[in-house]
Amino acid sequence: MTARILALLAASSALALSPAHAADKDASEKPAAAPYEANSASKRFSGTFGGRSVSYTATVSEQVLKDDKGTAKAAIVTTAYVAEPRDPNRPVTFLFNGGPGSGSLWLQMGAFGPKRVAIPSNARDDGGPPYPILDNPDSLLDVTDLVFIDPVGTGWSHTIGDTDPKDYWGVTQDAKSVAQVIRQWLSENGRWNSPKYLGGESYGTTRSAAVVNELEGGYNDVSLNGVILISTVLDFAAGAETEGAELGYITTLPSFAATALYHGKASAPSVEQFVEEARQFAIGPYAAFLLKGQKASANERAAIRGELARFTGLSETYLESADLRVTSGRFYKELLRDRGQTVGRLDSRYTGKDYDNAGEYPDNDPSFYGIDGGYTAAANAYMRDTIGYKTERQYVTIGGVSEWDWRLNGGRDSDAYLSVAPYLGRALRENSGLRIYVGQGWYDFATPFFAAEYALSRTGFPQDRIEFHYYDAGHMMYVRDEDRAKLSRDIRAFIRSR
Repeated sequence: MTARILALLAASSALALSPAHAADKDASEKPAAAPYEANSASKRFSGTFGGRSVSYTATVSEQVLKDDKGTAKAAIVTTAYVAEPRDPNRPVTFLFNGGPGSGSLWLQMGAFGPKRVAIPSNARDDGGPPYPILDNPDSLLDVTDLVFIDPVGTGWSHTIGDTDPKDYWGVTQDAKSVAQVIRQWLSENGRWNSPKYLGGESYGTTRSAAVVNELEGGYNDVSLNGVILISTVLDFAAGAETEGAELGYITTLPSFAATALYHGKASAPSVEQFVEEARQFAIGPYAAFLLKGQKASANERAAIRGELARFTGLSETYLESADLRVTSGRFYKELLRDRGQTVGRLDSRYTGKDYDNAGEYPDNDPSFYGIDGGYTAAANAYMRDTIGYKTERQYVTIGGVSEWDWRLNGGRDSDAYLSVAPYLGRALRENSGLRIYVGQGWYDFATPFFAAEYALSRTGFPQDRIEFHYYDAGHMMYVRDEDRAKLSRDIRAFIRSR
């Protein structure tokens, strides 16, 4: 009996020490991951906005996104400015920038936040620090609370654990995460019945349309009162510069005209009149010529070439060499070649000087390197030092994402012709209280104003609830002092008129 018991004990010990059993034992004893602790900082301030004194709380915080099992997957940082005392009937506006891959510092520190960075208003380089951080009387805090959102890979937002950030990098994936953040913020702050606005700049307007679809496209709706589109890109085919695509030449021509006029390469009584002439030429004779391709007659070609020279400020010789189809990149380099200068893409008022004057395209965009230093420094200084947000992470200003998934998953045709504009058309048709504000700069080639007009004038868009406003600057029109004030007045009126 004793020998049998000893044998059984020996066998049990051997089993306990076997690799498989040891692994099971280690797994069962491995402590569960600690719950993710969201980072945040909050501080009370007061200021005067739109002529009204407002006390408010500024809060920088991580909104933690979890999966169905409650596992933390991502932390998306929001910066909220909420008026005190808190009012659940007060409007709240959710804002973000674009890229994709850009943090929300541009709209926050340049246009709508309670503080702004002061950089040159006259399309000149921002130089070196220190950059003044000033009170911003043009902030919208007198009419709405503000929540700025940095999607995954931008600002301080990041994935958690072994979550792949690419799970959030795509038109639809990104929109779902931002919509989830909005729903969580509304729940945590008791704001489900507040008037709600959504606003974005550049790709942020693409995101706005996709987020509207996530918020209003089902039965568990978050209904909106308005969508604010600043420097709009909804229909990517409308501006595509690829062989065989002709529409982009039509939609950028009025921007060529505005830029040529600004730099003295064309003449007209006003930019408004000149771009209207360019619009009519672009959708009339020029569109007909492009559609005919090589079947256009010599006389028609000569007439088109002369008008293109008048609108673009480029020589007929150059235009002929380009087959009367000038891409934006070539225009930046060619327009002021005789002065040894290039013009900007984000804002063609800006000029730059390349390594040499012989190239086909500019070395860089003077309207981006002319502003990025000031904004990056100001955002870090204000949120870290003034509000008190503590983190070892680096703030990602722009460029923090890669391998973006552009598919809308609607089949071959919707993936080949990328346009999120139909999301807004459907939302307008199904929400009678929804309105759209569109703000465009004359000198913006990243998102040309005529392309925005084209996208939002297609079938299915109630035109009486879409309003356009134009500014004498480029993509970030608020860098110009006069246009920042006008932008603020226009959007303030848009929100008040609900």
